[in-house]
Amino acid sequence: MTPEQAAAAGRSIVVDLGEAYARCPVTRRRARLLGISGWAFYVVARGGALGDVGSATAAACLGFIAPDAVAEGWDAAARVVAPREVAAAGLAECCRWGREHLDEAPRAARLADLLHRAVAAAEAHGLPLFAAWRAMPVPDDAPGARAAVGLHLLRELYLDAYLLTVRVSGMTPLEAVLAGSEGEAGAMAGGWPRPYPPVGPLVRRRLWAEAATDRLVSSALRALNPAERVELVDLLTATHRRVRPADGRPSTGH
Repeated sequence: MTPEQAAAAGRSIVVDLGEAYARCPVTRRRARLLGISGWAFYVVARGGALGDVGSATAAACLGFIAPDAVAEGWDAAARVVAPREVAAAGLAECCRWGREHLDEAPRAARLADLLHRAVAAAEAHGLPLFAAWRAMPVPDDAPGARAAVGLHLLRELYLDAYLLTVRVSGMTPLEAVLAGSEGEAGAMAGGWPRPYPPVGPLVRRRLWAEAATDRLVSSALRALNPAERVELVDLLTATHRRVRPADGRPSTGH
């Protein structure tokens, strides 16, 4: 299996599993402990790895969430708590979710090892949010926690790379969301206001952007040999099957 093939095979699973902790009701309760809304926690827990930046900078890096929606959550949270503190709380919840859902998974330690080797080898130029997250210290070394963090980091690599290729393709982030699997529902969830542009002409560009994303992410998977890439995809698939019934939500792709 080539690095590009492994990147394509694992993309939708990593994007789904890498945010599973954020959908957990226990994670959402952390927002109340910090004194902020659930939306503010979601936005700042992702973007807060960038540090004390303005909402416009955070929106530029998050990309697929409407700038006004980012500003609403970011500015409200900033009046209460520092962005990196929210990001650290989100990372702690990621570790907690991993311990609860992945510690007992077969070969969780091996999955964590393969993920972290790939993440460490990834080329981060032009991918600021991924680079910021990779620099965050991991607070828990339990196998499930490390696997969950590895999934989260690889997800950020995919999304950062996809944002870059979407812009090169000539699409806006909103157009990419509309052309994705969730369509207008995804746009509404990301705070994008109507009216929306037509989707039909965008599909070919989206497919090009996804293929280009796989090429960028393949820089990480070159750290693994062909057999290890097959092993990683197999472990991702098995983990996804194990987690999805408990999570109650299907894979959403980008």
